[in-house]
Amino acid sequence: MTTESVGPPIPPASSPQPNPSPPPPDSKARPSRLAYPVPRPTPTHTPNHLRQSTHPHLSGRNLGLPPTFGRNQLLPVSDSTRALLERIVWSFDAPVRYAFAYGSGVFGQAGYDHVDEDIVDTSKPKHKQNRADKPMLDFIFAVNHPDHWHSINMHQYPGHYPLHARMLGSSFVTKVQEMGPGVWFNTYVPMHDVTIKYGVTSVDTLCADLLNWRTLYLAGRMHKPLRIIKDDARVRLTQQVNLTSALRTALLMLPSQFTPRDLFMHIASISYTGDPRMVLPAENRNKVKNVVDRQEGQFRELYWRLAQGLPGVRWSVGSDVVEQDVSPQARVAHMKKLPQGLLDRVHARMRERGGVSREADEYAYWIRVAGDESMPEILQQEMCKIVRYPATMQTLKGVVSAGVSKSMRYAVAKVGKWWKGVRSSSPSS
Repeated sequence: MTTESVGPPIPPASSPQPNPSPPPPDSKARPSRLAYPVPRPTPTHTPNHLRQSTHPHLSGRNLGLPPTFGRNQLLPVSDSTRALLERIVWSFDAPVRYAFAYGSGVFGQAGYDHVDEDIVDTSKPKHKQNRADKPMLDFIFAVNHPDHWHSINMHQYPGHYPLHARMLGSSFVTKVQEMGPGVWFNTYVPMHDVTIKYGVTSVDTLCADLLNWRTLYLAGRMHKPLRIIKDDARVRLTQQVNLTSALRTALLMLPSQFTPRDLFMHIASISYTGDPRMVLPAENRNKVKNVVDRQEGQFRELYWRLAQGLPGVRWSVGSDVVEQDVSPQARVAHMKKLPQGLLDRVHARMRERGGVSREADEYAYWIRVAGDESMPEILQQEMCKIVRYPATMQTLKGVVSAGVSKSMRYAVAKVGKWWKGVRSSSPSS
């Protein structure tokens, strides 16, 4: 009998293979991106806000938006300012869904300096001396869950909140935030060698105001140039509606021929109409003029493309004259698409005046409304009423959200701006 040589047993296919030994842990832990944020590189072709993203909140695909939708909202700033703004927003551990910066610290206003390369270069000895002379950087953060957001932020940055807010907790902060226009502000916050003020609101509150002009507090601020830092498809869509609404409203208050500057002045003044700070010595009387003087190019970028899509508007590239059809039929197209919060007030005013009712003859009603010579005045008065209460409430909330000392400091700064405006308006100046 012959014996066959048998090799080593072959393990079955299902037998598990031994796991390789894990690599030795790194001796140096990787630094947190939040602790050491690195500014994004300057885009070479497509801006970061227009690039497709796998995150549902950063892509327009979940709303069916084309990649270039809303490109007029993406206003450029210098590389150093962009890096500073992004570094500030990335410093917050609490999740921010949409964020933008606005005001004289970002784009500049006549009579103010704005943040630029010299304020970012911390190696310069004059840097700390210049902080007090620079305007605050203003931010708005839209978040999904304000209570949760404030809880995280209060743990990370307790000094941003006054003592009573820290003691009462994030639920108290959220309840105060919901009053009036729905914003909580933390002001005079030192961060990255500049002073900032940031307001926190919910995404729902922001979008509701952009669509319906419920308070015009957030929507009015977003009529003017701003720098988007974190984008969101839903907000981008509602902001485009908001900008178009501001353009339509301004056109209804302007004659058949006017300059782009006239248009921008009307749009910029919407959020200040009815603001108690413009009546009290609490704001620069030349605020609207100062904004338009230094930001006319940004206004043109925001509104020129939108104007091309409106019926009856003729505004050529680079032209200093805008023409529009002011017939009642043409103005009806604008009136019907005004924000619901403003349009409801117009309907109420027309009911008080009597005449053809909307139910009896809708076409005749709209022709009567659009052809009313006092309509510009009615629109101005009703926007004033929309703005007045929320703006007054937010001013009073400042004492609660900022505390007494910061509120006094803020009030003194505002009075100083008012006095500066009075002096610049006087004939002797």
